[in-house]
Amino acid sequence: MPKDGSSFSLDGQGKPLWLALELTYRCPLKCVWCNNPLDFETYTKHELSTEEWKKVLRESRELGSLQLGFTGGEPMMRDDLEELVGYANELGFYTNLITSGIGLSEQRLLKLKEAGLKQIQLSVQSSRGALTDELVGAKAHEIKIEVAHMIKRHGFPMVLNVPVFKQNVELVEEILALAEEIGVDYLEFANIQYYNWALLNREELLPSLEQLQAAEAAVQRARVRLGKKMTIYFVIPDYFEDRPKACMNGWGAIHLTIAPDGMALPCQESRVIKGLEFVSVRDKPLKWIWEESPLFRKYRGEEWMKEPCRTCPEKEKDFGGCRCQAFLLTGDASNTDPCCSKSPHHHVIEEALKQKDAPFRVQRPLVKRMPGVASVQFME
Repeated sequence: MPKDGSSFSLDGQGKPLWLALELTYRCPLKCVWCNNPLDFETYTKHELSTEEWKKVLRESRELGSLQLGFTGGEPMMRDDLEELVGYANELGFYTNLITSGIGLSEQRLLKLKEAGLKQIQLSVQSSRGALTDELVGAKAHEIKIEVAHMIKRHGFPMVLNVPVFKQNVELVEEILALAEEIGVDYLEFANIQYYNWALLNREELLPSLEQLQAAEAAVQRARVRLGKKMTIYFVIPDYFEDRPKACMNGWGAIHLTIAPDGMALPCQESRVIKGLEFVSVRDKPLKWIWEESPLFRKYRGEEWMKEPCRTCPEKEKDFGGCRCQAFLLTGDASNTDPCCSKSPHHHVIEEALKQKDAPFRVQRPLVKRMPGVASVQFME
């Protein structure tokens, strides 16, 4: 399968060009593929204050950050979002809001526009209301569609982000029609990556190769028909590739995430790796964390690599893949991402794909993102 929309290389010259602020893990939805930590509720009492977030913005801008995503959880849960967007705009960031749409009223949208918000990424899970509502655990579909029209009505460039999994992969043509009707600028079919809640639900969420190929074919037909009217991305899941993606363009290369409690992370998932020492922006300057901390230096460059990555001619393309995925699937973050066919652990991917289609497999109910639920599931 081609890698359209899934491969990207950028030399950030040692700067954290892309900054993601996870303002909160609070969210009104219960998405079964959520990338927030399984114990997300433990962080809600320790969120950074408005002034602490402003300090992060100043320090990251001084480091060279340019592109900024306000995300979560649901960033609309923060009452100071408009103030933070305005401050970021004054500092010269290109600001992007990543939202479910829940809580984005027209009044708040106008305030965000006045504050200088440049772009909005709205998540939509399906073209069918009942399916969306079931997947996210709330009456959300109609709200999302209304918000999508509202965003376009007020002239924002909009990315419609559609997480793809078994339950909606066969609705791609319907979703394309919906996006065209709304008039979105960018449509991203992002086949989900299996961390945290998605990993917990992996057997029930993994589509088949045949389903993915049919979906991709529908996307290709739409590209031909729509031309430049809409840019469509189709991000292929790692499990169906023979090489891993260049995750975050390499550990600590161009991407910086700040979690709600102030911990600086090389990516949003890195807390899954046990044994790492995370540092809070409350305790150390961001410049020191980015340039000097053991965490960000841990998997930078190539010195950490084992075989087969160490002598692989492709290591500068994919940087050995994803450290978080390597840890979750092999127990060692320094192993080659098992999605790579050269990895000695590639069999764990092959077994996962076989298991989802195993005869007489007992299907489990999807585990929704709720406090305390995940720990019970793992104990079982």
